[in-house]
Amino acid sequence: MEKDISLNLEQLPSEMQLILSIMTKNGQRYQDLTKKDWSSFLEFTMHHRLFPLIYTQLSNLKDWEIPSYVINSLENRYRKNTFYMLHLTSQMELINEQFGQKGIDTLFLKGPILAKELYGDLSLRTCGDIDLLIKIDDMQTADRIMKSLGYQKDDYIKTVLNDWKWRHHHYTYFHEQHGTKVEVHWRLNPAPSNEPAFSELWERRRKSHIHEKCTLFMLGSEDLFYFLVTHGARHGWSRLRWLRDIHELINSELNWDKIDGHITQFKYRKVAGQALILSSSLFQTDLPKEAQSFISSQSLKLADQALFYLKTRVNLHSEPVPRDVAKYHALHLFSLMNFEQKLLHSLMILHPLYTDAETLPLPKRLHFLYFPLKPIIWIWRKTRKSTLKNIKI
Repeated sequence: MEKDISLNLEQLPSEMQLILSIMTKNGQRYQDLTKKDWSSFLEFTMHHRLFPLIYTQLSNLKDWEIPSYVINSLENRYRKNTFYMLHLTSQMELINEQFGQKGIDTLFLKGPILAKELYGDLSLRTCGDIDLLIKIDDMQTADRIMKSLGYQKDDYIKTVLNDWKWRHHHYTYFHEQHGTKVEVHWRLNPAPSNEPAFSELWERRRKSHIHEKCTLFMLGSEDLFYFLVTHGARHGWSRLRWLRDIHELINSELNWDKIDGHITQFKYRKVAGQALILSSSLFQTDLPKEAQSFISSQSLKLADQALFYLKTRVNLHSEPVPRDVAKYHALHLFSLMNFEQKLLHSLMILHPLYTDAETLPLPKRLHFLYFPLKPIIWIWRKTRKSTLKNIKI
């Protein structure tokens, strides 16, 4: 007996429902096109990074009366994306070659590799950057290589007592000339995540089919499922592209026994269930019987919470994030955590922050004192802030 995993999609904007109709080839779901706000439709399509798929789907829906300017806009974006994906592919090959010469084992996580693997065509998925994973011990060598290739490191990470190793999970590099962004990961997700060691991921790696003459490696299928589920959940599934990836991955050949082992080991069953429910509800994904075991009342609740990001077209990557959205997202992230993660998250609050070092600079050899001094520094910072706020000029 299948579980009831239906979500109330009527709460989504009509343009969003139209997008889902096109994506599922369900013309019966939303036929009245005369009352559509096509500008809003395009904004939703761009926001969710689905314009390549929308464009190709609309090419097969000749009986739908879509304004020509909408088709032209989508086609223009589609063509630009195709060229950009080819550019990213060439950069991936270059970085992979340079890393390989220095003995750095490299796993490419998303981007063109994922487009080829899941969609069979580079042009059918969008990508803003290159994401790759290496061992943390190779970070310094990788930094030198990236800079030699013309990339500049974004030193936004401020650290004390080496907390960068677990508070964060990647460094970002930009190339000024061609504008390429590369994220070099040493973890799949930031703390307090539970995840496989790099050695395990490397042992289960797969060769990408993106280029016959260049050997690029990616995550194994089951590790990819784990990564896409945890990554999308951490971002509130605020872009439908991530859920479409889940849909396509489920339709490929997966070993659900292995997935069950990974997800159970790292305690992400309710999060996996959330992804499966959302994919099934939004894209009518046919879930295998083995996947049904991940679905629970908790995962259904989490899936319903995720509709908030779709209703309001939340953009978590654009600073500043509105206060109400930031608050909702913080609570949602906490609800995604298992008991162990919630405990670690609470303990992380007790660990010194770089702002503590800015408030009370101490020699590096005395940084351990930030632990007992943290409550005093916090009170001092709050008092100073309150005092400055009340000063009248």
